[in-house]
Amino acid sequence: MLLDPDQTPTLPRTPPRPRHARPWMTLLSALLDLAGRKGELVSHSERAWASATFSGARHRVVLRFADEAAIAAGEAFIDCLPEHEFTLPGQIVADAAVIAVEHHAPPEAWLSVEVELLLLDDR
Repeated sequence: MLLDPDQTPTLPRTPPRPRHARPWMTLLSALLDLAGRKGELVSHSERAWASATFSGARHRVVLRFADEAAIAAGEAFIDCLPEHEFTLPGQIVADAAVIAVEHHAPPEAWLSVEVELLLLDDR
């Protein structure tokens, strides 16, 4: 069967969805802000999480602080992370914990901090 191009039905176009930063990008930005922008992202992983009433994701992030001023910022980050009130659009930070810390002494002093956060969808 051949279709006449003048009679081919056209489907309505759906408007493009707005491009928002993904939750993990917003989370990483908030963590780097909390660290005074002195930390460097080493790694990030994310895995889906759900309960009977909530859904979201568990994020594991490793930051490295590479000089004395950065190490001081990293230590302050460790102290304030568990009680910090995050403001992330469409997300609630249900839990934030420091799960590992590694100090390296001079002459190449650095601090590595591994954190885990549970983000719940708030939509």
